[in-house]
Amino acid sequence: MSAKRILWGLLLLVIVSAGIISCSGDDGNEGMVPKETEKALNREQPGDAAHDLLSAQNYSRIVLEFIYIEGYEPSSQSVENLKSFIEARMHKPGGIVIEERWIDSPGLSEYSVDAVFELEKEERMRYTDKEDGEITVFAFFADKGSDKNEGNQVVLGAAYLNTSFVIYESTIREISGRTGAPSRVTMESTVLQHEFGHLLGLVDLGTEMQEDHLDEANGHHCDVEECLMFHQAESGGNISDLISGGEIPGLDAQCLADLRANGGK
Repeated sequence: MSAKRILWGLLLLVIVSAGIISCSGDDGNEGMVPKETEKALNREQPGDAAHDLLSAQNYSRIVLEFIYIEGYEPSSQSVENLKSFIEARMHKPGGIVIEERWIDSPGLSEYSVDAVFELEKEERMRYTDKEDGEITVFAFFADKGSDKNEGNQVVLGAAYLNTSFVIYESTIREISGRTGAPSRVTMESTVLQHEFGHLLGLVDLGTEMQEDHLDEANGHHCDVEECLMFHQAESGGNISDLISGGEIPGLDAQCLADLRANGGK
């Protein structure tokens, strides 16, 4: 499946000049070679696994496999914040497992989603297992920016398959290090949870809207400005204004209603 079919509307975009956010180690798992039929469960479109992620009907346990280039790991607090987000929204009585490991940089000057997908095919070890009732999510934390960066517009993250997303960690660190910008943890947590929200089918991406709140102009984003799933590319202002008081945005009532209707909490 070509990553060129992936929905680029899921990109979380930062317009830097205006300050607007829109949208290796060795783990000892050699020999774990999943069947192609198992991999197919993780090769669908973003949002296609929303119900399976939200409910415990088919999968009672979730495993997050985080791969990062050495030196570009997510902060431990951002990982904990994502775990709390999952616990609050998903039914996974079998537990939430987060596995992290580093890999050597492939030496790219930028990452297209196709390049990230190729890396995933080489490095991903965990795949969804129906028999074990375990659903898995893969995330890559990149040491370079997106090939979609252009001028003052840079991409922070993208959900590109039903259980896969990329975080442009080097870009997050560069932006968050600027005077007046949100902290790295706040920005990193916001991007992580935003992309995970797309995996959960928000907005109108595998999780049906209970009421219309789709920002049609910006594709698969919420039209509520304070919501985590807001596109955040409409008005001026600096990044600090967008993440009010340094707080990670939460989901608005309409997004929460959508998740509950699709099996979530």
